[in-house]
Amino acid sequence: MVQEETPLGFFKDILKTVIVAFLIAFVFRTVFYDPYNIPSESMLPTLMTGDYIFVSKMSYGYSKHSTPFFSLGIFSGRILAGDVERGDVAVFKLPRDGKTDYIKRIIGLPGDQIQMQGGHLFINGEAVIKERIEDFTFEESANMNCLRTPKYRIPRDDTPALCSYPQYRETLPSGRSFNVLDLEPFGISDNTRVYTVPEGHYFAMGDNRDNSADSRKPTSIGVGFIPEENLVGRATMIFYSSNGNSQLWQVWNWFDGARGDRFFTILKSK
Repeated sequence: MVQEETPLGFFKDILKTVIVAFLIAFVFRTVFYDPYNIPSESMLPTLMTGDYIFVSKMSYGYSKHSTPFFSLGIFSGRILAGDVERGDVAVFKLPRDGKTDYIKRIIGLPGDQIQMQGGHLFINGEAVIKERIEDFTFEESANMNCLRTPKYRIPRDDTPALCSYPQYRETLPSGRSFNVLDLEPFGISDNTRVYTVPEGHYFAMGDNRDNSADSRKPTSIGVGFIPEENLVGRATMIFYSSNGNSQLWQVWNWFDGARGDRFFTILKSK
């Protein structure tokens, strides 16, 4: 004999399903991976405005800035800490407020000496290899344009203009390499003092070297040195990308607004 389900029983089943789904999502985001949206061009050409990425919480371990339980004061410091490597694309909390999420590339480890000379990166007194490669080119869209640098803008009839930026490939002493932009040969951040990274801290820079507030600027106006406990995780993959004409949840607009060629791009230096 089958008993007819009451409205109250149906409501309880729905509530249980919602609670279980919420708990699964909470554990996944707290312990494993958390999604983030890229709001600026500071990490071009690696990350574009409108990219959605997964950040691995497991890579660097857990602290009050990456895990809600820690922020409650139950734990302190960092547990299960993993190795941070030069070349990692990392999400961290801005040191001056401990709340704002930033994403940059780790360049300096504790004890390293970092300097920019004539647009070239030096690590511990050694110049990082920098090679000119093909321009980084993309179409202007609702969330990205090149109006601030008109000399790199290529107008086209009846189609969006192209932005074409000078692109270089840098190779770290470890052999890891990645692409960067150098828009201004004599930019204000192309020549810096020598930065000595304190113990327990890291030095990070944006790949868009002339358009990034990063560790080259002091904490009061930029990022400064990043305390280890401020690290949230390592960016691992672009799982969705929008040119501004659609959002992740607007599936019906994906054909107009999605950058399909960027879906499931692994973020790992070569």
